Amino acid sequence: MESKIRIVPINVIESAFLDRLGLCLEERYLATVRVERALAVPRSTLNATRGQLFLSTLFARTLRGYPQGEGTLLAITTFDLYKTSHRFIYGDADEQQGIAAVSLHRLYPEFYGAEPDANLLFQRTLTECVHELGHAFGLKHCFNPKCSMYYSNSIFEVDSKTPHYCEVCDRRISRTRQ
Repeated sequence: MESKIRIVPINVIESAFLDRLGLCLEERYLATVRVERALAVPRSTLNATRGQLFLSTLFARTLRGYPQGEGTLLAITTFDLYKTSHRFIYGDADEQQGIAAVSLHRLYPEFYGAEPDANLLFQRTLTECVHELGHAFGLKHCFNPKCSMYYSNSIFEVDSKTPHYCEVCDRRISRTRQ
């Protein structure tokens, strides 16, 4: 069984960045990865008080924009995301709907007052994409702080993780994807 991952850029995301991400995800999951056309989501969609995009709104718009097709959807956005139970999130996933999302907003080094670093941004993004795709494929949070499935409360925890699963999570995902 061949699996597919469909990367959906929200508005404008650099194509070279998405192509590199797609190659890494292909290798990681032995899946076909396709970068879809960008989905336009206007700033007026943001919560005016918070200046953030509600995750459910992003999922609904992405699923409406890509209602058919095989594979798991992975929305990549620069909007700051939140959900009801969290002030902000780096991303999230819905296994039942086959969709995941990652926000670059808080992954940019500049968000924390540091100099721009394209490689650091990429590593953070890859780690969070692996984490959210793990949820989309049925994995839960892990207690190993190096595992991609470890829950990140801060950017320090994102930076401490690797873009790989620990042995336990790797075995679990191998069973679910057969």
